[in-house]
Amino acid sequence: MIVRWSLGELPSVLGDLGVQRPLLVASERWDALDLAHAARWSEIPSDRIEVPAEADALLAVGGGSAIDTAHHASAESGLPVVSVPTTYSGAEWTPTFGVRRPDRRIVGGGGGANLAAIVYDVGLTLDLPRAETVGTALNALAHCAEALYVQGRNDDGDAAALTGAELIAGSLPRVVAEPHDVDDRDRLLHGAAKAGEALALAGLGLGHAMAQALGGTFGLPHGAMNALALPPAVRFNASVAPDAVARFGAAIGAPGDPAAKVEELARLGGFERLRDFGVREEDLPEIAAFAARRQGNLDNPRQATPDEIRELYLTIW
Repeated sequence: MIVRWSLGELPSVLGDLGVQRPLLVASERWDALDLAHAARWSEIPSDRIEVPAEADALLAVGGGSAIDTAHHASAESGLPVVSVPTTYSGAEWTPTFGVRRPDRRIVGGGGGANLAAIVYDVGLTLDLPRAETVGTALNALAHCAEALYVQGRNDDGDAAALTGAELIAGSLPRVVAEPHDVDDRDRLLHGAAKAGEALALAGLGLGHAMAQALGGTFGLPHGAMNALALPPAVRFNASVAPDAVARFGAAIGAPGDPAAKVEELARLGGFERLRDFGVREEDLPEIAAFAARRQGNLDNPRQATPDEIRELYLTIW
């Protein structure tokens, strides 16, 4: 897959791929970029995207919702996807996707997107609000943690995960303090790219299963849910994959208690309790049962039972 680090390289990337008539998948927020396209889809997220006959590719600009929407269209049409990420979600690295309605509730998912290229540009992240910055960065950090201990882990994934975790944990507090500092934003974006690479190489674990169940049920932000779900998942896995969790802790500068460090980073975005998002305690057993069936839990070093996941949710409720 082609990876470039400037929006100015997008025309040459499209040219190298032979793309002349892309369907631009992006919300109105990105109208000022004035990107050449044959057609436009601006409902983000969307469960009903349609690809016109004249389109020869998907050009996704935005966060995970825009990229997942394009991935859904790619899987249906076979057309290649070029992603221009504007958050730290990592969705650009994997052919899988969730299908969400415009209210953000999940209605399906799948795989098979035809990934062709990624074009990063730090300038597109400078105005990302604090909650989205921290949430999507913690989503990326979860990719790093889980890549180190899921059943699909491998040496290449470990290397990407450790590099990504160090960059994310080191740069995120500085980005929150100085949001328009280009160097710190650039380090955070490079860390998120490494996290996405680790995700593609290894897969997801329990923390993501818990976050996906919450977000898919209630239409809650995926990043925020990962920020809350990662610490209890790390604590759960410390007993079943202690060496991997220790390596993650060392990478983020918290060898003694990596989960506490993640909680500290999550608080930078104002993420503290599930109840703050309107989640009711009485809903937790049903959500836990849903999370237990998610692929991330199935690929965890040890699968957590629904009762165990409910107890984990209670620690953050």
